[in-house]
Amino acid sequence: MRTRRLGANGPTVSALGLGAMGMSDFYGPADETESVATIHAALDAGVTLIDTGDFYGMGHNEMLIGDALKGARRDNAILSVKFGAQRGPDSAFLGFASDPVATKTALAYSLKRLRVDYIDIYRPARVSPLVPIEDTVGAIADLVKAGYVRHIGLSEAGAETIRRAHKVHPIADLQIEYAILSRGVERDILPTLRELGIGVTAYGVLSRGLISESALAGGSQGGFRAHSPRFQGENLNKNLALVAALKTIATEKDATVAQLAIAWVAAQGDDIVPLVGARKRERLHEALKALDLTLSPEDLARIAAAAPPEAVAGARYAPDQMAMLDSER
Repeated sequence: MRTRRLGANGPTVSALGLGAMGMSDFYGPADETESVATIHAALDAGVTLIDTGDFYGMGHNEMLIGDALKGARRDNAILSVKFGAQRGPDSAFLGFASDPVATKTALAYSLKRLRVDYIDIYRPARVSPLVPIEDTVGAIADLVKAGYVRHIGLSEAGAETIRRAHKVHPIADLQIEYAILSRGVERDILPTLRELGIGVTAYGVLSRGLISESALAGGSQGGFRAHSPRFQGENLNKNLALVAALKTIATEKDATVAQLAIAWVAAQGDDIVPLVGARKRERLHEALKALDLTLSPEDLARIAAAAPPEAVAGARYAPDQMAMLDSER
């Protein structure tokens, strides 16, 4: 397994990370036994970066990972944990809490659910408009000093917020959506990160399964996808036409369109680590093969021509969720 370092101050991790969200939430039922087996298979393959959130399944995802990491396996994992989203017993999102007290309380509960003594990278899942980012990062910095956290990350933060946070404590990485069909990060955010020496963990590299053989075959549009503008009506037809064009390139490279999408993100720089949301070992193995796919400058040019950013139909989240993204302000 090749490795990449998350920024100038972050940890060295596998060139591909495992996003565990779908094992507990948002994409329908998952098999816990298969989920644990997938985490074990990832670790056995050399994947070290495992990403979760304390609100995925209201703590279920952390407990699942805790079960999977029992024993010596903890030493092989770099745990990236998001916090702050508040949810009710009906799973509805109620708001966001990232003030210093809420931050430290959330960390305490995550440590218990994960059954670990420290978390490698801790980050607010969103930037709260009510709490200065300096206060949130300052609280995590206290946890770093106390030994409960190793590194600080951000998620979906804009360039100005990133600069303010980095002044309080070195930021290891920004977690943000980045894919062939989601390239907004390239305008201001990515240049800022590179100026400051901050890495990227890219989620949504398959655009929530839009860039996949399953989507082209008319696969399920339930769960998160039922509310995503890119999966609605004519938007879906326009976007699938882009995916079909990408599939032509992938087939010529003897790869699946998903592997092409993962390889494209990885090719955007050694400071970027794609996260794949594999829920089954089969999908994990497919994703791992993307690391062996080399894209030439000519390949990258063809991909850019096949799916130009302006051709993508629909925003990446529903309007109410887009309004919560500091990265989109």
